Amino acid sequence: MSPNVEGPTHTSAPSAPSAPVLAAYSYCEAVTGSQARNFAYGIRLLPTDKRHAMSALYAFSRRVDDIGDGTLPPEAKLARLEETRALLGRVIEGAVDEDDTDPVAVALAHAARRFPIPLGGLDELIDGVLMDVRGESYETWDDLKTYCRCVAGAIGRLSLGVFGTAPGAPDSGRAGEYADTLGLALQLTNILRDVREDADNGRTYLPAEDLAKFGCSDGFRSDRAPAGSDFPGLVHHEVRRARALFVEGYRLLPMLDRRSGACVAAMAGIYRRLLDRIEREPEAVLRGRVSLPPHEKAYVAVRGLSGLDARTISRQSTRRRP
Repeated sequence: MSPNVEGPTHTSAPSAPSAPVLAAYSYCEAVTGSQARNFAYGIRLLPTDKRHAMSALYAFSRRVDDIGDGTLPPEAKLARLEETRALLGRVIEGAVDEDDTDPVAVALAHAARRFPIPLGGLDELIDGVLMDVRGESYETWDDLKTYCRCVAGAIGRLSLGVFGTAPGAPDSGRAGEYADTLGLALQLTNILRDVREDADNGRTYLPAEDLAKFGCSDGFRSDRAPAGSDFPGLVHHEVRRARALFVEGYRLLPMLDRRSGACVAAMAGIYRRLLDRIEREPEAVLRGRVSLPPHEKAYVAVRGLSGLDARTISRQSTRRRP
């Protein structure tokens, strides 16, 4: 895994973005709105500068994911990923000008000057997608956790660079750890939701030892569970693991300012409700992608904006402390 490289020196009170930078951010927001409805829903709650920065992070991350998920042969994917890593290197070195022809690079470079974003997390994301391209599978949860930290935990830490912690927030030195853990919770939920889609694409993420324990080693290439398996038992096992990660990761919320906390609570809340649905009807994930209706997402956003989730987690965290 690549080292956690910091971004360019940032400023706390920058001038208004130039027209080329605003155009680059608009492009990134369009990508985010069309490709990541849950993510876009959450970042609506942020002030403009943070929303712009999060869109830039998403657009770059999406480019990396699209290479990994695309139809190019593996050798071409590897080459494209290394080209993208080189572009990231230019951003880190401060070598991307505002008139660069790549709007994602322009937006990301501006965001990294505005906020202390640890851009090495995007390097880790590329490492994680390389695991996909090479067809890696995972024997144990610890093995899968390494992958999840690359593709999701790193995004949590990158996002924290944009959010920052609220002045005087208790235990804020652990904010990065909690952001990483919350990323793992989201990714494990994604893996459960997409188990059929991933199987159709020749990928298996759930740990092999868990699949064997519940008689699911044959995989999930149909809308029915493998004959003789305990598929609900497998799903409930992974749901319990994801819930434990959410409980730990949610301790980040009281450390954030109101609007950043609302953004995180909205995105995480949507995934927790997805987890609830998967738990109630495990075999639904074999028939198609489980999702939430818009009115339920709106309810989650209101809870986040009200601070209800942050206050609840804060009380729970206080009770846990010795």
